[in-house]
Amino acid sequence: MIGSGRMFAVATFPTVKRSKRGYDPEEVDRFLKLARRAYEGDDAVPLTAEDIRRTGFTLHRGGYRADAVDGALERLEDAFAARERARARQELGDKRWLEEARATAQVILNRLGRPEGKKFDRTSIFTIGYNKREVDRFAKRALRYFRDGMPMSVDEVRTAVFRQQRHGYREAQVDLLLDAVVDVMLAVR
Repeated sequence: MIGSGRMFAVATFPTVKRSKRGYDPEEVDRFLKLARRAYEGDDAVPLTAEDIRRTGFTLHRGGYRADAVDGALERLEDAFAARERARARQELGDKRWLEEARATAQVILNRLGRPEGKKFDRTSIFTIGYNKREVDRFAKRALRYFRDGMPMSVDEVRTAVFRQQRHGYREAQVDLLLDAVVDVMLAVR
């Protein structure tokens, strides 16, 4: 199992019942082997924290339990983000690195500070998007995190889920903002 002390130990995740679907074990194991190579410095495998965040697996009867694999991926993303942060600070210097993190945070604040119902582009009346009220409610919490220092965890952002609605917010825009929020949160840890 992937644990805090042993990032790449043998990944033996619990499985779901044969009648249920879980993550394809071969895909998960193959990805973790690739991640190990990348983490150990194999330049032929350019894997980033963002790549890990966007990783998905097909469902397979009797596969790995999704919550167990997702937890391991979150820890793996954190480890890659910490390494990327250290490299960026070394390459840019602390001052410039912090300025870039602040600039990204300001872009996020500008977006979150828009009026309710207008924070993101909306889909057409015939197309489904994210529920505006739910996204706006989440945006308020994120705004308080950035502006007022209110507590919010990276996991809260990673696991944010919004119902769909016609003429809702464009999902791609919201998802990009969520990724940027995670990036900034991991950068300033």
